[in-house]
Parts: sequence; C-alpha cells; structure tokens
Amino acid sequence: MLDIIRANERGRAHFGWLQSQHTFSFGDYYNPQQMGFSVLRVLNDDQVAPGAGFSTHGHRNMEIISYVLAGTMAHKDSAGHEQLLPAGEFQLMSAGKGIYHSEYNASKTADLKFLQIWIEPNSKDTEPSYQQKAFSQAPGLNWVITPDGRDGTLQIKQNAAVAQLILAQQAALAMPLAANKAYYLHLIAGELSLNNHHLSAGDGVKLTGLQALKLQSHDTAVNALWFELPA
Repeated sequence: MLDIIRANERGRAHFGWLQSQHTFSFGDYYNPQQMGFSVLRVLNDDQVAPGAGFSTHGHRNMEIISYVLAGTMAHKDSAGHEQLLPAGEFQLMSAGKGIYHSEYNASKTADLKFLQIWIEPNSKDTEPSYQQKAFSQAPGLNWVITPDGRDGTLQIKQNAAVAQLILAQQAALAMPLAANKAYYLHLIAGELSLNNHHLSAGDGVKLTGLQALKLQSHDTAVNALWFELPA
C-alpha cells in the first residue's frame, strides 16, 4: 500500500498566536480516516508567534518528539528540565506516568516553526525522561531516534525509529523495505518523486507491504522525516 496524504488535505488550526497543520485527527480537527498510522498518533506543523507558546499542560504515556525547523523553542517541565531547543535539534520527552511542560517561542521578533510528533509507547507508567540532540546533516538517512539508543540516537520506548532524510538536488536513493514493518515519510522541504509519485512539501505517505522504494529529488534539496514503525 502507498497512501499519500497531501498537504492541502491536512487539518488546519489558526489561533492568532498559533498556526498549525495536522496530518492526523487532533484538537478540533477530526477525520475518522486519519486517526494515526501504526503507533504514530500525531504529526503537526506548528508555527508560533514571537513570545507566544503553549502554557503548562500535562501528558501521560506518550513519546513526544519536537523537531525545530526555524527559531528557538524554550522548554520547561515538571521534572526540572529547562532547555533551549534551537533550529535543527530534536527533543524526545517520554511522558510516562505523567509530566507537565510548557513550550514557548524564545524570540520576541521571529516565528518559531517546529514539528510536533506523538508516538504511542510500548510500556506504560514509566518514569518520565527528557533527551535532546542535534544530528548529522549528511546526505541519506540519518537515524535520530531508535528503540535501543544505538550510535548516540535518542532512545524511544517503542519498537519504532525515526531518521532525517536528506537529499541534494537531483539525487537518487534506493531503499529496501521489510514486509513486517510499516513506514511513513513526511516531506518537510523540497520536491520528491517516490516510486514515480510526486510529493511536495507538507505531503506524507503511508507505506506497507512494499519491497523497495526509489526516491528522486528534483531542482531543490530535500529534507524529510522517515518513520520505521510496527506493522
């Protein structure tokens, strides 16, 4: 199966200080056809106005990933972490048995843009934890989150992995796929052909039951996230 979710099909929310696009049902956006994919439950593009943000709120039993695309996020949580997250860095907060946190735009003049991603854990009511790191920008697949934290990646409480996919312009990449896994690709920037299907920024693709993918970038470089998920 190759199922494309186009950028213009995503849910949208506008609150003045926040503009958000939702791949899956979230908040006031409900689409019974898009309730998540495998253990991937939320994938939001968030744009936060200068000085604004999400005030303190709680989460439980969810792996919450933030990837900052532009600007700097100010994070503070009830476990005592108080961090700045600049563009290019990934954050993984395991909510476990319960945690409260806030996320604000650290700038008073520039917008904050980030991806907010939720993945359901495979163990519940664990101790909350926090991880943050920048990773290689080398062409190809750069793994940033894995179940075992291998090679310095952030460790997630799920049999899932996340990579940053980077392609220069006019570059090709062949990827073998496993039959016992599901995959999701979210295109952040650039234009990409995937098994001859054209993708634009903001598009996403659900992938199951395929043996291989052929990726081809076009006249601009590609930045995407690649999810390896339980089938």
